[in-house]
Amino acid sequence: MIEYTQEELDEIRERYQLAINRIKEIENETVVKGALGKYFKKVASFLRLVDNVAKMIREGSYQRLSLDELQAINHSLYNDIIDDNYITSYANPTYACARLGKRYGKLLSFLYTELRGTIIYAYEKQIYFHTIYLELFIQIYGLIQWDDGFAGKDIRRAIKDFMNDYCEELVYDRTREMTDPKYSFARDIIMESDFNDLRYLYMYGDYISDSELKTAEFINSLPKEEIESMAETFTSGFRRGFEVSNLDLSIKSAVNIRYQIGFEPVIRQAILNFKEMGLDGIIYRAAYLAIDKKQHLKIGYHGSSPNKQYDYDHRFDIGIFLDSLFVNKKLEARRVALEDMKNIASQYAGPALIEVFGEELFSPEDKPEAIKLNKSQQKLLTKYYNDEKLLSKEYYKLDEASFTIISFPIPEIGEDFQAIFAETVKVNTLDNDKYYRIQQKIIDTLDKGEYVRIVGKGKNRTNMMVKLHPLSDSNKETNFENCVADVNIPVGEVFTSPKLKGSHGLLHVPLVYLNDLAYHQLELTFTDGMITDYSCKNYDSEERNKSFIKENLLYNHETLPIGEFAIGTNTTAYMMGKKFDIAPRLPILIAEKTGPHFAMGDTCYSMREDLKVYNPDGKEIVARDNEISLLRKTNPEKAYFNCHTDITLPYDEIGEISVVMADKKIIPIIKDSRFVLEGTEDLNKAFD
Repeated sequence: MIEYTQEELDEIRERYQLAINRIKEIENETVVKGALGKYFKKVASFLRLVDNVAKMIREGSYQRLSLDELQAINHSLYNDIIDDNYITSYANPTYACARLGKRYGKLLSFLYTELRGTIIYAYEKQIYFHTIYLELFIQIYGLIQWDDGFAGKDIRRAIKDFMNDYCEELVYDRTREMTDPKYSFARDIIMESDFNDLRYLYMYGDYISDSELKTAEFINSLPKEEIESMAETFTSGFRRGFEVSNLDLSIKSAVNIRYQIGFEPVIRQAILNFKEMGLDGIIYRAAYLAIDKKQHLKIGYHGSSPNKQYDYDHRFDIGIFLDSLFVNKKLEARRVALEDMKNIASQYAGPALIEVFGEELFSPEDKPEAIKLNKSQQKLLTKYYNDEKLLSKEYYKLDEASFTIISFPIPEIGEDFQAIFAETVKVNTLDNDKYYRIQQKIIDTLDKGEYVRIVGKGKNRTNMMVKLHPLSDSNKETNFENCVADVNIPVGEVFTSPKLKGSHGLLHVPLVYLNDLAYHQLELTFTDGMITDYSCKNYDSEERNKSFIKENLLYNHETLPIGEFAIGTNTTAYMMGKKFDIAPRLPILIAEKTGPHFAMGDTCYSMREDLKVYNPDGKEIVARDNEISLLRKTNPEKAYFNCHTDITLPYDEIGEISVVMADKKIIPIIKDSRFVLEGTEDLNKAFD
């Protein structure tokens, strides 16, 4: 991304060649003995393999390889961490600590994982960043080679110095990729490839599994009209997001497109559709390096994970070098980069996401050898995310932006894939007008209430009271948004940002999957809308269970508020999950429409609370704030949590959802898993 003069390029190429020559020597040296010697030989061999690929790409011979040859190269690059191979990989912190000892294990497992990022630099021809990581490896080899008993501390110091020294350049490069449509490695692949020739999948550098191959084959087999229809549903949802929010799309020029590799025919058509709206595509890769990653989440375009446990083990690798000095340096580097790109950044219209579902369900192993953040680092990182979000609001003008999300299954979901895909397309294109009318009946009733009561049944012990904002004029104001298929596809929910004071109770889900992680017997206790206690049964140890929730649901915050309460109405999507026995695999985007749900974290209107929003009936949605988000006016650093995670209770676990009036009169909306409010009976037809 960074542009160099010819003289600078010549110097970088010379540095690269010196580094790779030294690495070839290390591969054959015997100075470092035993387990450490084997580690450095193994990693040197891997780096030489990446160099061979980089050379083929630079020379153009890589692009002429056969499909079988490309598959063999892709497998060789990722073989070390695929499936059971990961058990004996140095990227596995448990194995690394067992072989190399605690003194070196975590550090060298981190190093090998970071060096795997050179795969991406090879494919993107980013020789400068490729070079500096090779030089880091050589430096650490030297520290081990001349170990005087302090090499462990020296290695950690070398890594911290490296990250601080190159922070500005790494952050600038990532910011450019995420901001300027001109810097899109993926666009040429999408727009210029022959999708009948599946070799195009191997031009990214990402791991390509059977899922990507089968997805690409299937999508490419669809009629042109169906691909155009899928893209139109996706892109028109983005446009409608601006319309319903009364935002001006004409002042924007760029949209961030995110997808999983294999959907390129749909993405190509989406790019063309967006172009007609005056928008270029910002298409950036999901983060590979510790400095950029947000835990195990993949934000950007990506392939399947070679190993989800690998991703989970390295979600907090930033802990190796995270301190206040680095946080301040990274935040300043981000500010400087955005200031340099402020004219481009201000043209940002928002993200448009195609999510996938159907991957094998994952319950992670919590390894003691994996890098964890201490309490001080947890606070530093959460503060950085909050400060960085405020910077983004300022430069990307997030209060003028919108978004859209749509989901499709992938072949990994099983033998019913094609039937599930067809059913998903149906769910994504349900009758907006019908749902609008039914949902308005629910909203009109909810707006009469002081509270909403949610009670589980059977194994679900939920018992919640959600406090609603008082309405000054019920003829002009409403608490709930009537959500049809615009930004959140598919259709089917009414939602609000509840008052915190007065919201209380127990939220319990026997089993739920959130951000690809399983939670068994999840319990959250609320007092005045804030989480005051939490537990699950993932592990034998209560301490480990609490740590799991704090890291992955609370994102290392001490507590989170209820940012959203909603009632999902898409019974068709719910029955799709039941029919094909895929309910646990449905993405949050669809799952949230299949029952009531609570979101932990920021409100639905985060960073846009002052923008007036109206339902189609003309009423203003006034519940855009809560007591926490209102702090943006006096103490903005405490107003946001930079997370919003929906937790859904499926219909078959609902005993009651009722509106409680100020005079204690109760009007049921759902009773014993069925809609009972007059005017909502049509929703029960899917159950029958």
